[in-house]
Amino acid sequence: MKKYILTTLLSLMWITLALASSSAFEEAMLKQIQEKNKIKNSEDAQSVINGFMRIASANEAEWLPLYYAALTQTETAFRFDVNKDQFFDQALEITKQAQEISPSNSEITALHGYILMGKVSVDPGSRGQSLSPQVMELFGKAIAQDRSNPRAVNLMSQMELGMSKFFGSGPDKACGMARMSMELYQNEEAKITETYILPTWGKNQMVELMKNCN
Repeated sequence: MKKYILTTLLSLMWITLALASSSAFEEAMLKQIQEKNKIKNSEDAQSVINGFMRIASANEAEWLPLYYAALTQTETAFRFDVNKDQFFDQALEITKQAQEISPSNSEITALHGYILMGKVSVDPGSRGQSLSPQVMELFGKAIAQDRSNPRAVNLMSQMELGMSKFFGSGPDKACGMARMSMELYQNEEAKITETYILPTWGKNQMVELMKNCN
């Protein structure tokens, strides 16, 4: 009986510690995501990236802080006057770390493709032919891993639109995927709460893309 009571108490203690740890992780992530949404310049962005990496170091089994660090690196390269290749390359390295933790994760796979899409944008003339097929393959893989992921479809539609403009073809395929992505974003919005820390970004990009479809 004493052994049973001791075992029960130990179990409850571990559950309490796990819940406390989980709560602390979520609170840290929420705070850092809020800081990410306030970024106004590359200095702000670097501070946010560092914050996510500190959370990652303290939670080595979690993929989300690495994901957000890589995403912030990528967005910084797109938005600000920085060494874009350096930021994209650093984002790739962080993404690889996240993939080691969560190997078949649609969000991480889509982000990988997004980073390579950024690399193409730096020098489309010399990189497009070699990297574009890799980008499309990654987006296709991300969709196959999770067909409810709006970001995977979103990014694929952006790539399709860019290719249609380059080759002089119509935007029908890109627009069809964009409409599908918007539906997925609407489905996702029903799940979002104040404490939601999974990725939700990209809908604004779709709104802009849809302007090409009217």
